Amino acid sequence: MAGQAHGKTTIINLINRFYEIQKGEILLDGVNIKDINLHWLRKKIGIILQDPFIFAKSIKDNIELNENLTDEAIKETIRLSSAEDFVNSLPNGIDEIAHERGGSFSAGQKQLLAFARIFAHNPSIFILDEATANIDTKTEELIQQSIDKISKEKTSIFIAHRLSTIVNVDKIIVLNNGEILEQGNHDELMANPEGYYSKLYNAYYTNLAV
Repeated sequence: MAGQAHGKTTIINLINRFYEIQKGEILLDGVNIKDINLHWLRKKIGIILQDPFIFAKSIKDNIELNENLTDEAIKETIRLSSAEDFVNSLPNGIDEIAHERGGSFSAGQKQLLAFARIFAHNPSIFILDEATANIDTKTEELIQQSIDKISKEKTSIFIAHRLSTIVNVDKIIVLNNGEILEQGNHDELMANPEGYYSKLYNAYYTNLAV
C-alpha cells in the first residue's frame, strides 16, 4: 500500500481485530475474520512496526518470546533475518541484554531483530508497517533481503512511503485519506503518467537523484 496517511494502518488494525468492522467484511481464505478464533488469528499474523518493541532481556529472549527455542534455532532465525553480523558484533552474542525499549540498538538493528522474531514464529501472514522509514541505506538492503525471503513463502502486506519496498509486489493499492485511488502492479500503475502512483514514484526518484 502506498500514499498519504489515513487508512492504511487502520486496515491493519481491522485485520488483527484490534477493533471490529462496522461495515463490510474481511475474508481470509474465504472465511470472515469475525468467525475465526481471535487468539488463533493473531498468532497467524506477524507484524513489524516502524519502531518494534524490544524488551530489556537477552537477544534470545526477545526473539523466542517464551517459545523455548534452541540456540541453534535462534541463530538460524538471525541468519535468515540478515542480523548475523550485528548480533555477532555484540560482546555476548545472543545472550546480550538489551536496554529498555531497545535503547542500546539503532532503529535498523531493532528492525532486524523483529524480522528474526517473524522467522522464529513463522506466521502465515506477514505485515510490514512503514518499517523501513527511518533506517540507513545499508540496513535497508539487509531488511530487503529479509523481506524477499519472507514474501516468497507468505501472504505479505507492506505499508510504505518508501516505494523501493513495494515495486515488486503482486498488487499495489494506493490510498489517500482512506480512499482507494488506484490499484495494480508497478508496471500497470506506471503506464498511466497522470496517475497518483506514477507521479509519486517519479518525484521520489527525482529527489534521490538530486
